[in-house]
Amino acid sequence: MDLPPPPPDPTPGDPVPAAVREVWARALTAEYASLTRAGAPITVPVTPYLGIEDRTLDVSTGLTYPAKAERARRDPRVCLLYADPVGAGRADPAVVLVQGLASVRDSDLQANTDRYVRESARKLPAATAGVPGFVLRRMAWYFARIWIEITPLHVRWWSNRDLEDPPQHWHAPPGTAGPLSDPVPSGGPPPAWLAAPTSWRAVAADAADRLRLHDLTVVDHNGFPMCLPVTGTERIDDGFVVALGPGAPAFEGGRGCLTMHGHPEVFTGQENRTFVGHVTVETGGDGIRARLAVDRALADWSVTGNRARSAVGFLRTGRLLAPRLGKEAARRLQPVPRITLPPHPS
Repeated sequence: MDLPPPPPDPTPGDPVPAAVREVWARALTAEYASLTRAGAPITVPVTPYLGIEDRTLDVSTGLTYPAKAERARRDPRVCLLYADPVGAGRADPAVVLVQGLASVRDSDLQANTDRYVRESARKLPAATAGVPGFVLRRMAWYFARIWIEITPLHVRWWSNRDLEDPPQHWHAPPGTAGPLSDPVPSGGPPPAWLAAPTSWRAVAADAADRLRLHDLTVVDHNGFPMCLPVTGTERIDDGFVVALGPGAPAFEGGRGCLTMHGHPEVFTGQENRTFVGHVTVETGGDGIRARLAVDRALADWSVTGNRARSAVGFLRTGRLLAPRLGKEAARRLQPVPRITLPPHPS
């Protein structure tokens, strides 16, 4: 059966619909995609926040592991996919894809850290519930933050992850540009702090079945990453074959990234798997099938298990990252941020 024609594009600069803003406000996680020096997309789950006066969509990364920010500072073309129903307050919320320009903010680490402590406590209260204050105040290696502010240029949305119908669109006014990022820090960035798996096949053995949210990222014709929800995943010898709904935008083959993740309804931890490689595309009447020939799996930072197990894993991570804190602050000519906890609600 022929698909209906897509709805007409709105006038650039029209307000973003309230339903889309509701998704932005409610989401606990979103997929954030940035580009490597070679132009390949790397996609990781993040906690998204509304920016000041809702002009931007903001995500953060730790000062001690700044790779997500450094990719965006080098190439500001990024995207956010809001497609995770877990914890979103609705069983089947709309799916929203945002492509925009990133501005990296690390010139005031104390203000960044204060904001993250305040906003993460409000959005993810269960993640630190029961942790003594003196322990949290010693976790500057985690709470010290770099913010990435994303100015939306093009927004698409669908009614659900199945992408059954063509998307609706929003476009920023002509000439919209993202503000410049803060200056590049002195010296070189820190090396990777986690080793990547030696075998992607070992990582993939059960991830596709156990982690139920899968998203594929490719690079569109404008050179922006484009992340889309996957409706089905099949393991094959050299990677994965994934299915996307008939309303997915058409795209060509090239470098790609398949991200799998999951977390509890009440956010106390998360697990991620990310595979990168080369995508080839088959378009059929029932949607798009894409084949990802995997080159490798990326290192991931997952916090899983019961509260005691998660706490032990977090402490081990802290021992690896804490020694970086002073150096990364000094690269930005700033002192190590202090952790000021918000007051407990009465």
